Amino acid sequence: MGEIKMPDLPEPELPTVTKIYQSYVDANKDWRRDHLGASLIGTECERSIFYSYRWCSPPKFPGRILRLFDTGNNQEERLLNDLRNIGCEVYDRNPETGKQIAYEEFGGHFAGSLDAVVRGFEETSEWNVVECKTINTKGFNQLKSKGVKIAKWEHYCQIQCYLSWSGLTRAFYLCVCKETDEIYGERIYYEQSIADKMIDKAYRVIFANEPSYMVSDSDKDMRCRFCQHQDLCRGRCLPEVNCRTCAFSDVIEDGKWSCARFKKDIPSLSQRNGCPAHVFIPKLVPLEQTDADNDRGWIMYGDIINGAGATASKDLWKVIQDGIK
Repeated sequence: MGEIKMPDLPEPELPTVTKIYQSYVDANKDWRRDHLGASLIGTECERSIFYSYRWCSPPKFPGRILRLFDTGNNQEERLLNDLRNIGCEVYDRNPETGKQIAYEEFGGHFAGSLDAVVRGFEETSEWNVVECKTINTKGFNQLKSKGVKIAKWEHYCQIQCYLSWSGLTRAFYLCVCKETDEIYGERIYYEQSIADKMIDKAYRVIFANEPSYMVSDSDKDMRCRFCQHQDLCRGRCLPEVNCRTCAFSDVIEDGKWSCARFKKDIPSLSQRNGCPAHVFIPKLVPLEQTDADNDRGWIMYGDIINGAGATASKDLWKVIQDGIK
């Protein structure tokens, strides 16, 4: 028998490359958005949207993927410059503020920013909302064969919200294939029934006191497989500790959050860390609630008490795991 040649091991990642990727992770540490974005509202699972709006689970993307997202953002500017280069009139900023053209509902709890409004297309002389995206080859081929409404429902719903807010009736969707740089374009028309449905959905999620039903209880379901909230949804962990996961926090329609325990508004920065009196929303805890005392600020699950003077929220998961053991 001849000598068996072992395969060459891959070269380890260079420290400089590792540092570059880590810089994207570090820059994404404050991943919390104050508002529910229109880009999320087409997601089928309302529970997932609730978790995102309540800052329940941090994103789990490595630096390389975050950098890939940034590449997608760069394509937006490139596409808009492409439109300028062919003679289109492009507005990607509010001329009064110099910022992106933005709209909001419910005092700012639900909001979105347009990539641009454009006119001068060959296909139409009217002003259009323009939405720019990037996608992999598989998704790009689905777009070409099925169109945005079928292949990328989330993008379609996002655009319908933008059309409703802007008062325009036309949109131009541009998507670049990441591997080939091919551009897909599609004209989209305003469907008020869909826009209204999405805005109603946003209201339902934002002002809900607890998460909605599961769309599936299987980790293999494609709707759940890549969800950042999967472990929380399945009861394998607890959510982040912040004011939005606290049972005493209330969403106020004027765009604010309020603490029912201490009777005061909660500024955005204060919401991020919560306070020592934090008590989890019971439906976010994988235990059956047995008692509660609003005045004293605690909730009981069997012989475990979550609240001030008992088990702090930051320690509750360890207590649960010790009890299971």
